Amino acid sequence: MKRRRFIKTVGLTGAAILAAPGRTIAGPFKPGDFSGSQVPGDKKLDPAWVSSLRERGTPTSYRKSKAELRYIGMPVGGICTGTMYLGGDGRLWLWDIFNRNQRGIDARVIEWKGRKLRPNDGSTYVDPASGIRPIRQGFALAIDDGKSRVAKPLDEDHWDEIEFETTYPIGTISFQDAALPVAVILRAYSPFIPMDEENSGLPVTILSFEIVNRRPKKVRVSLTGWLENGILFDQQLDESLFRRKNLSFTDARVRGIRLGVESDDEAVRNSPGFGSLCLASLESSGGPSAAQSEDEEIARLTAAGIIPSSPASQPMAVLGSARDLEIREAWQSHFVIAWHFPNLSFKTIPDKIRYYSNRFEEASAVASFVGRNFEYLSGTTKQWHDAWYDSSLPWWFLERTFVNTSTLATTTCHRMKSGRFYAWEGVGCCEGTCTHVWHYAQAAARIFPALEKDTRARVDLGVSFDAGTGMIHYRGPGTGPAIDGQAGTVLRIYREHRMSGDDLFLRENWGKIKKAVEYILRHDANRDGLTDGQQPNTLDADWFGDIAWIAGLCLAAVRAGEEMALETGDAIFAARCREYFDKGKNHFEEELFDGEYFIQKPDPEKGRTGLGGYNTCHIDQVLGQSWGFQAGLGRIIDKEKTLSALRSLWRYNFTPDVGGYIAAHKGGRPYALAGEGGMIMNTNPRGEEKPYGEKPAGPVGYFHECMSGFEHQVASHMMGEGLVEESLILTRMIHDRYQAAKRNPFNEIECSDHYARAMASYGTFITACGFEHHGPQGFMRFAPRLSPDDFKAAFTAAGSWGTFRQRRSPGAMEARITVLFGTLTLKTLQLEFSGETSGRPPICERDGESVACRVYRAGDTLTMEFQAPVIIRKKEELRITI
Repeated sequence: MKRRRFIKTVGLTGAAILAAPGRTIAGPFKPGDFSGSQVPGDKKLDPAWVSSLRERGTPTSYRKSKAELRYIGMPVGGICTGTMYLGGDGRLWLWDIFNRNQRGIDARVIEWKGRKLRPNDGSTYVDPASGIRPIRQGFALAIDDGKSRVAKPLDEDHWDEIEFETTYPIGTISFQDAALPVAVILRAYSPFIPMDEENSGLPVTILSFEIVNRRPKKVRVSLTGWLENGILFDQQLDESLFRRKNLSFTDARVRGIRLGVESDDEAVRNSPGFGSLCLASLESSGGPSAAQSEDEEIARLTAAGIIPSSPASQPMAVLGSARDLEIREAWQSHFVIAWHFPNLSFKTIPDKIRYYSNRFEEASAVASFVGRNFEYLSGTTKQWHDAWYDSSLPWWFLERTFVNTSTLATTTCHRMKSGRFYAWEGVGCCEGTCTHVWHYAQAAARIFPALEKDTRARVDLGVSFDAGTGMIHYRGPGTGPAIDGQAGTVLRIYREHRMSGDDLFLRENWGKIKKAVEYILRHDANRDGLTDGQQPNTLDADWFGDIAWIAGLCLAAVRAGEEMALETGDAIFAARCREYFDKGKNHFEEELFDGEYFIQKPDPEKGRTGLGGYNTCHIDQVLGQSWGFQAGLGRIIDKEKTLSALRSLWRYNFTPDVGGYIAAHKGGRPYALAGEGGMIMNTNPRGEEKPYGEKPAGPVGYFHECMSGFEHQVASHMMGEGLVEESLILTRMIHDRYQAAKRNPFNEIECSDHYARAMASYGTFITACGFEHHGPQGFMRFAPRLSPDDFKAAFTAAGSWGTFRQRRSPGAMEARITVLFGTLTLKTLQLEFSGETSGRPPICERDGESVACRVYRAGDTLTMEFQAPVIIRKKEELRITI
């Protein structure tokens, strides 16, 4: 299938939006195509381009020859261990592992269109970071065929072509030189295993090289790596108080060099940058052996200037491996770079030590652990990688909906010695695991549910919980309320319960959960079922009135409260929640729907004096229903009205070129530029003179931006409601904004780098699969929105993950659930099938053994209830034939 590659668009309002090879994806536009707000009603999207979004395609890859490698920075460290970037040419960069919490380009301020932009104003979107290498590191390949010898650093300057494949969590780089007798591939990653947050949180990067002899002649190849001891390079310390020192070590599985610091000074040892590094070779994994002439090889490479020289105060660790390769033989050589910098530098919490220090005393211990457990760590990571991408869904879609999960492996996210998870909104920006941002992020709860569940219990219902009121402090103890964060956290609590293997979490915390729901119920002075009064929220202002996006979110939270009350046997509270929900739903749909979309009614006393959305078209207006899909709550808002609202967002807020809009509306931060498409946060279709309030106090500029986390939320909702084409287009527009020729594909920016809200992208994968799961009840549902007649995708459940596949024809259906990790217990399975059947009972088998079940049909939904719980273990398969 032909690969489509999109380049930086050059369209401006009034022109066509172009994509390679010289074809349009939208337009051409004329001035009359745009409303007063500069959003075209007719998007004029090329039907062939739209159709291509459904194609399976191939992995996205970027090339040196197309100048696409500069900005690539794929996080390749463990979750909550800092940021280590894999560059487009295989070198590591950024190195934000020293507890600096680097913010953008070292917090640089840039000039842009007469404005000064800081990192939280969008400077890192306009002028992305690249090549930040405070520590020198690299690898070189040497080839000797007996007659000639060639040595090359593995970097962009020394190869004819380099190609980077962006399939997180494994980055694959091929180095190409037609004159050489070998092919070279690097696969770089840190162990990433869903449901195993312990072994996914190792401070290590694995660099696995595969070298293949392509010529009909034996050759000798060697790989040599180097790593500079630059520990404490950025600390303002008297260097006479410490000495950097490198020491070699070996054990049964690892040969390496530990880079450390010797000092007896307390200020040095307590410094955030104090710790150790390690460069090691895993000798038992595929057989790389140290060359007998390693010292000579190192001397040759140093003399040639390939290995950089370093002063004695910053000694260079150098390590090599070599192998004689027979004709067509392939050699795999595995290196690791590990780190250990335990002293966190947060000022707002008492826990100052990193979690990984509980397991390891220094970096060489990390390398040794990886060596001893390499088969499990590497093999299971690859198994997840293959399960995720071996799918019927488009490659680009799988990449974009999963790539933001890498935020967990950046300095946005931390884990303390106590085990507590703690995060910024984005790197170095706005601390406290903010509830009104993090509730959008769907990825972590599906991949590492134990972390999220612990955060709900330990933080939201623990140190941040006000036992008197039920209010959850939105940034940790003493920070006050945010009503959208409160509702979002109640929904997350219900989601975490559903991703559990039993109901212990819910029952142990029900008393506090109930109070948290009661806080929402009380936030309604006139008792009409709609949240009112002072409503601080994620748009950094207090809003007043009946606000569709907040009221709908609170109604969804109350519905979650009802479900949890029913499961704990609290029938009285369940009835109270149901009564409130029914009243609120009626008022919501009757009073806040203007016939086209949902609006904000002003506060009766304050009127429109403060900041608000009022009669504008707001991106989150049906957020409550969007959460309904993520939490398995069913309908929160009437379907037809919801569809009307989403279509209004498409008509009034989505534009294939934001250029005209941002030119006409000043003040917004540049998270999408002219020639790029996206969905504007809040537009003014009614043409009101003061759409956002008479005297709006707060960041009005937010309304004129394209923030990808909000856009992903809408895309996930559209997918769930059957607006598949619109969902794919919006997701693809975000994907193309982060094309590597322009900026880092792994870093969706809002306020700062690796913004947590962008993990809403995983929600679009959830709705594309039509996936629901309730672990304690043993319930699972699939209703694919894309290619349902021949569908395959990965899934994660309570303590397990694997793949689901279904094939449908007019009179038959086959579905298979294969468990690849952990154990899955099923009591009920729901599938969607519209065809007529023979009336014969389905055949249910687990690894060839018959499983008894009863089948019920309601419309297109088939429900299979198993007479006894079906336990599917690793490598086992449940097969349903209808």
